[in-house]
Amino acid sequence: MTASSVDADALLRCADEPIAVPGAVQPHGVLLAATEPDLAVVVASGNAEAVLGRTGGTLDQYLTDVDAARLREALDGDLTEVNPLRVQVRGAEVDLVLHRADGLLITEWEPVAGAEEAGAAWHTRLPTVLQRLAASATLDELSEVLARDVRTLTGFDRVMVYRFDEAWNGEVIAEDRRADLEPFLGLWFPASDIPAQARALYTSNWMRIIPDAGYQRVPLDPPVNPLTGRSLDLSGAMLRSVSPVHLEYLANMGVVSSMSVSLIDRGKLWGLLSCHHYAGPHRPSYPDRVAAEFLGRTASLLLHTKVAAGETDGVVEVARRTAELTAAVGRTPRALGTALTGNDPSVLDLLPATGAAVRLGGQLLLLGTTPPADRVVPLVRALLESGTTATDAVSTVVPGASDLATTASGVLAVPVGGEDFLAWFRPETLREVTWGGNPYQSKTAQTDDGPRLSPRRSFAAWSETVRATSRPWRDHEIAAAHTLAGHLAEATLNRVEEDNRLAGALQRTLLLEELPKVPGVALAARYRPSQDDVVGGDWYDLVPLPSGRLSIVLGDVAGHGLAAAAVTAQLRHALRAHLLRAEGPAAALDGLNEVIGALLPGEMATVVVAELDPETGEVVVASAGHLPVLHAGADGAEYVMEGRGPALGVLDAPSYRETRLRLADDGRLLLFTDGLVERSAAGLAAGLDALRDSVAAGPAEPQQLLDAVLDALNPPSTDDVTLLGVART
Repeated sequence: MTASSVDADALLRCADEPIAVPGAVQPHGVLLAATEPDLAVVVASGNAEAVLGRTGGTLDQYLTDVDAARLREALDGDLTEVNPLRVQVRGAEVDLVLHRADGLLITEWEPVAGAEEAGAAWHTRLPTVLQRLAASATLDELSEVLARDVRTLTGFDRVMVYRFDEAWNGEVIAEDRRADLEPFLGLWFPASDIPAQARALYTSNWMRIIPDAGYQRVPLDPPVNPLTGRSLDLSGAMLRSVSPVHLEYLANMGVVSSMSVSLIDRGKLWGLLSCHHYAGPHRPSYPDRVAAEFLGRTASLLLHTKVAAGETDGVVEVARRTAELTAAVGRTPRALGTALTGNDPSVLDLLPATGAAVRLGGQLLLLGTTPPADRVVPLVRALLESGTTATDAVSTVVPGASDLATTASGVLAVPVGGEDFLAWFRPETLREVTWGGNPYQSKTAQTDDGPRLSPRRSFAAWSETVRATSRPWRDHEIAAAHTLAGHLAEATLNRVEEDNRLAGALQRTLLLEELPKVPGVALAARYRPSQDDVVGGDWYDLVPLPSGRLSIVLGDVAGHGLAAAAVTAQLRHALRAHLLRAEGPAAALDGLNEVIGALLPGEMATVVVAELDPETGEVVVASAGHLPVLHAGADGAEYVMEGRGPALGVLDAPSYRETRLRLADDGRLLLFTDGLVERSAAGLAAGLDALRDSVAAGPAEPQQLLDAVLDALNPPSTDDVTLLGVART
């Protein structure tokens, strides 16, 4: 869905507007930028003397001795933990907010007088509000609770929850408003209302407020940062003056005061909590604004869960069909086309679609209603070459496909290998969309600097029929397509006998047939599968790096059997790629966690990576939920407890850490999976103690050491057991 018809030059100027460095602030506070540690004021807003009684000098001179001491103490810690610092200036209370930017200490002084406060009574109810957010069963319920409670807290006339679509158009999905105001619920607003650079700023700065949209901007003096010679970066400043276009937009809506809180889902701007006031200027207190931001951040953490809850039925059905198709592929390794198109379910049944295409070994098979056969391959190739997997408006990605709207407005395509692919098609779905004003009425105004965007003046409901757009593809549908394509790629590369083809192919991806020969390093590995499964979740890898270092990897995927092995194979290959290009083990684990979140939702695994420099003996260790590495030497054996983080798939962005140690000439490392030390009777702690004692007393040569450990611990055969031994030679 699109809604842009304004002058291209004006749009370009709007996109390039330096909103992060406006050179001015709003007048409801004062901005002083100072150097450290002398706290000399080098940039000041033009209202400093009128509000604070002076300008220039040092920050100490604006404060009482007690407050100056509190300020200096605060500068030694985390500034976010002390904001706001309540100080006295000229006998009046002022909220002092601190952050650093462009090599300067940025201080913002906001008088407490004139701010509206919800009062202590509301803040004592904050736990109840948080419980309501957490207890909401659906996205609609979460949004309604958020809008209602933020309006109660801040006193704005209207509070809306505004959700972006893939094209950055926004829909009002929840609203709490003054009774006499016309409803905005269900209205759409075009992407041009919030330009890309504004969305980028919203992603890094969660809170924005304009107490009086009719304000006169207060310039900074000097207008540039004396340290850099460039305009001072105000992207993190609450007083930052906003774009004149945005102020004109608010005026056209009749909005006198506004505030917004970003809603961010796993690092991406998902929507906004938008607050409007019409009765006059309105400035909630700084603590109330922080509370509103806190509610927005809390809701952001819940977004993924609530959105997924609304798709549960579809997710379960797609997962069931994925399993059935995967099983069919496993049963008929030499007739994959028939497995996907000649059975029930077929590849067309995997996702809600009207047509599907399977290209294997250069042969194209079509099901349902699709574009003409001679158009399918060029269409899918153009889509994949553009870097797009799924689109609900294919003509915006492949302009030459505009005539295919009746069969393929929506296309989801995933490569299988080489020129082969799987693809699904959806026809256009005519939709009646109600906009907040005609989005095509934005005009351009000529200025001395050239044309600039002038926002529309009417926001009355305006409807249009949207064409050439299909039902959007959901994340779990895209993930299912990738999963099936992954299984299919494995099947096409490993055509062995039907009863052991898939197990054998996956087994070879888990275990190295031969350990690499690395000068200066002795290596040994042992793998014992459980008695119940031929293929398990344990895996290891040894990856020589271009730098001459060696990455030693050991992992364990939750579960057993072919399903766990399929996940394991994907993780092993993905981690290899990340290790070869990442800056260390921790960065590689961060990348692997992204793979799980994007392609394997719901899966969980533990992995430990030890990167060894054979020449110096330096070892860098990073762990994702795995049992600790055991480091042994002449003085005994100890577990490496640092550099450990959560298992893969548990958090969206865990940011793994590393620890370093040195492997002496007589030292050795042991990496192992839980099957070695978990004993139902004695427990994990006893198993770890026994392993440490065995390694401390065992031989230094890795092959002999692993044999000695297995003999001493005699692990049960109910789980996979994998060990890696490393020593320097």
